[in-house]
Amino acid sequence: MATSVNLLLLRRQACTEILLAAKKNKGVKWEEIGTAIGRSPVWVASCVFGENSMDEESAKKLVECLGINDSTTAAILMEPPLKGQIPQDLLRQDPTIYRFHEINIVYGLALKEVIQEKFGDGIMSAVDFKCDVEEERETPDGPPRVKIVMSGKFLPYKRW
Repeated sequence: MATSVNLLLLRRQACTEILLAAKKNKGVKWEEIGTAIGRSPVWVASCVFGENSMDEESAKKLVECLGINDSTTAAILMEPPLKGQIPQDLLRQDPTIYRFHEINIVYGLALKEVIQEKFGDGIMSAVDFKCDVEEERETPDGPPRVKIVMSGKFLPYKRW
């Protein structure tokens, strides 16, 4: 018997598949889609993968940009998601996703310590958060470097 959570996940998965197929068929990049709808390409991709929800205007612009004539897809994009649904085997198998996990393993405690040293007892929000991916070149002949810029609001822990 399917639970409401399972049905939600199936709807989101179907929506993601529709959107990714349309993106591939149109031959557009995340950067182009983000520009077309006036949003960050990282944020748009996270919405497509079901980790964030869109406002009505963004959802309508996205389906229009991808040439999808389906109001259900836009409606699903506006639903609050069930976050953190990345399969655990993907975390271990995909090299790029694993490297982000590895960064947290190696630098997580150090980043936490530096953040708390600078800001006090609290956390960096992933709710009030921005992220951008840039290309950085060290030398004209060397391979490019991936530069990821993350900015999250500092949230101090409350004492009561």
